[in-house]
Amino acid sequence: MTEPDVGLAVLARDLSLEYPRRGASPRHTAVAGVSFEVRHGEILAIVGEAGAGKSTLALALAGYAGLDGERSPEIAGGTLSVLGTDLRRLGTRKRERLHLSVGHLPQDAGGRLDPHLTIGENVAEPIYSRDRRFDRRAAGEAVAAAIDIVRLPLGAMTKYPFELSRGQRQRAALAKALVLEPPLLVADDFTSGVDVTARAGVLDALRDIRRSRQFSAVLVGSDFADVAKIADRIAVMHRGVFLAIGTLQELFEHPDHPYLKTLSRAMTGDLPTTGAVPIQPARREDR
Repeated sequence: MTEPDVGLAVLARDLSLEYPRRGASPRHTAVAGVSFEVRHGEILAIVGEAGAGKSTLALALAGYAGLDGERSPEIAGGTLSVLGTDLRRLGTRKRERLHLSVGHLPQDAGGRLDPHLTIGENVAEPIYSRDRRFDRRAAGEAVAAAIDIVRLPLGAMTKYPFELSRGQRQRAALAKALVLEPPLLVADDFTSGVDVTARAGVLDALRDIRRSRQFSAVLVGSDFADVAKIADRIAVMHRGVFLAIGTLQELFEHPDHPYLKTLSRAMTGDLPTTGAVPIQPARREDR
């Protein structure tokens, strides 16, 4: 078996991901043989319609493939390495170490903050998960730095999630994902349900973080216009496969798939759009 390339943040070769059988339902293949890589310091965006397999791929990249339970995908074929770790050979300790090195921003992360904890306590959770005896003063400084870099006022640290707007909660969740300064961020639909002004704040925060820290990111989303503003390369996903991957210019030079042509027309103004690219209706559940 090919050894993981430690010179890359992510390396996937012919990767297939499946969900286990649920009752009488057969196994579901969500990702069917994708190959790609993410270089250190690169931001890759993965876009596509609902049901394309984007969220399943994000879970695998964040180290959640192969866990027990029907909501966890399994690597059914190919290889996947993240930060030099082979995810097909992932024991409990290696998984725990990987989770400390990958900042994971799941869908509706702002809505998943613990309502019984202040924003500062929520952001500090990964620090104390790693080391329960971590110095409280040092933790407070790390939390304040994370809050500041996502453009939230430091006063937000003492507030509870319900006291913040949805966009502010999403930025607080981003601070939590980045408080350990991970070399890789995996963000799934990080602007979904957030208004235009708040989306701009989240994107600006990511730009600031990239300038101040050398980190890699995989940004998953359905709003092409958003991710195109910050990504180095974009992968277009459709029904479990990548139709194309490249820079914005490379994607639309010669689009040969109807879905790519739809995206191209939307981006060049031939279709009406208010920021989000028209997406074909989903034919199956987006895991």
